[in-house]
Amino acid sequence: MDAMRAATRDEEGLKQRFWDKLKRVAGKIPFAEDLVAAFYCATDSKTPSRVKLILLGAIAYFVFPMDAVSDFLPLLGFADDAAVLAAAITQVAGSITEEHRSKARETLGEFSARQA
Repeated sequence: MDAMRAATRDEEGLKQRFWDKLKRVAGKIPFAEDLVAAFYCATDSKTPSRVKLILLGAIAYFVFPMDAVSDFLPLLGFADDAAVLAAAITQVAGSITEEHRSKARETLGEFSARQA
């Protein structure tokens, strides 16, 4: 838990680890659009601090290498990440705007184009 708190305090490091991991796994996770939209919401200057904290916690869990279920396990590896993200989004759903979702779709489209 202390490592997760430290990860959310180091926002720049968290952002870098987020993008690094997302590039590796974006095509393997069905919740990629929600995850990226949550990231854009969490880094939006208009987003309230409470919402940012909740979303950054979920994002830190996604990038944290020692989570409850290893991300290397087929099918189950990202189930815990999806559950944490879903719980966070449920708490702050009204703060994730169509602009965040649109930007997420655009970003994921760019990832797909680079990998093709």
